[in-house]
Amino acid sequence: MTTEHAQATPATTAQPSDDDMDDRATPDRLRKLPSRLLVRTASHADRLVSEALATESARKWHFVVLVALTEAGPASQSALSTRTGIFRSDMVAVINDLADRGLVERAPDPDDRRRNVITVTARGRAYLRRLDDIIDTAQEDLLAPLNEAERGQLTSLLTRLLDHHAKAAPHGGR
Repeated sequence: MTTEHAQATPATTAQPSDDDMDDRATPDRLRKLPSRLLVRTASHADRLVSEALATESARKWHFVVLVALTEAGPASQSALSTRTGIFRSDMVAVINDLADRGLVERAPDPDDRRRNVITVTARGRAYLRRLDDIIDTAQEDLLAPLNEAERGQLTSLLTRLLDHHAKAAPHGGR
């Protein structure tokens, strides 16, 4: 079987993602659906942020955990899961990555020796400052076509939508 034939077989033919589609060929009715616009924009945002963080060997969850620890203080892995929306089963791997790099420390919880308390280190705070600059640049790239007032309005509207749907969703909208 030739490569051309294998690619034409329905079982092996990949459908283009929304990111791959030429929007000019997309029907107007689809181009104006708010849900589709949100998904496509979120996909671009996710890519921009992930690629930017990768320049510092970081992932989004690294940034999220470091921010949560810096702004709200030390916490158990369970509390961090609640603060960040990272599933408990995934939190261990994130904490392991950060601890292996000296960005956070684990210490037994004085109130419950079965748990660990996670604390950001000085090295982790310095690393977070670098990540903040990277995130700021990614946000600038994402929002480049909008002026300051439009950026504020977009953030406000997205926050309102998210708050509304998070309240209605089980488990806090995870």
